[in-house]
Amino acid sequence: MPIVILVDIGNTHTHVARTDGRKITRRADLLTADWFKPGGHKAFARFAGRIPPAGIAVCSVVPRATPRLRKMARGWGSAFFELNARTVSRVGVSYPRPETIGPDRLANAVAAKHHFGAPVVVVDFGTAVTFDVVDGRGDYVGGIIAPGLAVMTDYLHEKTALLPRIKIRDVTQLIGKSTEQAMLIGAVHGYRGMVRELLAGLRRQLRAPRLRVVATGGYAKLVAAKLDVAAIDPDLTLEGLRLEWEARGEVNGE
Repeated sequence: MPIVILVDIGNTHTHVARTDGRKITRRADLLTADWFKPGGHKAFARFAGRIPPAGIAVCSVVPRATPRLRKMARGWGSAFFELNARTVSRVGVSYPRPETIGPDRLANAVAAKHHFGAPVVVVDFGTAVTFDVVDGRGDYVGGIIAPGLAVMTDYLHEKTALLPRIKIRDVTQLIGKSTEQAMLIGAVHGYRGMVRELLAGLRRQLRAPRLRVVATGGYAKLVAAKLDVAAIDPDLTLEGLRLEWEARGEVNGE
């Protein structure tokens, strides 16, 4: 099967994967900042391999990086697909300004709808935590954006003289016996409480008490492990990209 490279360009990391069209076979994480350094594309080229891929599918929240990837695809003779509100096909879009939707959020919605049906909510624990809602008709209808877990704890460290920078991990107690413990309790338990309350509100608004929730992103396992979620899938965004690439082949009769 022809190899396609899937690329999810985020603010901090670029997640890349190889697919044979049916499943993801290999993945890696690169630094997004490297796209803007001399020779920064070499790590991606090494991942892609010596044989040029048949295609490159990308969703990007860093618009400056996308043309660099498109140029590489052109040089290799690879087909290029950029996911956005105009090109998405496996989920409807019912949103006032579709062009403002993050492409990664559309990819998440595509994968969640395909694997879990509708209605469904995706919670993506990245630099920001995003909630993306697919309604009962199978349309992306909007969501919620809140500060990410690391953003919150880093802000406390940067804006206060005595609070340290902490490494986020789970804690069982609810009364901190040190500054670090107290910060971890506020961050992890408080963050779970925020997510739980927002999901409860979405269930009420959608009138879907059994609304399925899918978690993805860097802190998904930590935060969502003790929440009522249908699945925790770190590759959800890449899977959405794979499905959209697959849909292009179906349309073109491949």
